[in-house]
Amino acid sequence: MNARSRVARVGGRIIALSGDDIDTDRIMPARFLKAVTFDGLETHLFADDRAEARRLGRVHPFDDPARAGAAVLVVNGNFGCGSSREHAPQAIRRRGIAAVVGESFGDIFFANATAIGLVCATAAREDVAALQALAAAQPDAEVVVDVERERLAFPGGECAIALPADARRALLSGDWDAAARLMANEADVDRLAAGLPYLSGFGE
Repeated sequence: MNARSRVARVGGRIIALSGDDIDTDRIMPARFLKAVTFDGLETHLFADDRAEARRLGRVHPFDDPARAGAAVLVVNGNFGCGSSREHAPQAIRRRGIAAVVGESFGDIFFANATAIGLVCATAAREDVAALQALAAAQPDAEVVVDVERERLAFPGGECAIALPADARRALLSGDWDAAARLMANEADVDRLAAGLPYLSGFGE
């Protein structure tokens, strides 16, 4: 396995979204699902929430210049619930977010996120609240999400985080990366392909 596929530690500045049950339609509205590829999806991330904030004269965190380039998103409970659209974690990852830390996640969102190497780790409610307060007070504050130790370090301390054992193992081994697995076993793939009639002159 390509060592570059391993995800053991990620870090950077934090950005916070408050509220439970933020579903995939809010993360990536359905009208943006027509694209053939995921390219450019990040520009539509939270499009309706951002528009509503502008209408009310507010600044959504993802429109705040002080949060530009943030790498760790802090959320509350049941984040990513709703539909199974993989566009939601794709847009988050393509925005530059390397990890999402929250109280809990929608099951399908979590699986889709892990499949693209986007870390989703849970933390206690009080720790999430403290991280969200830190994000609000210190936009430049940086944190480190340590998948191996299941700890999150922030200025002045750290807290526990948790990942399901299979997701943690996949991230640490690089097995989350299906393309890398195929490339690492190229000879086996070629051998299997050669035996498939529809890939080896079927009907000739």
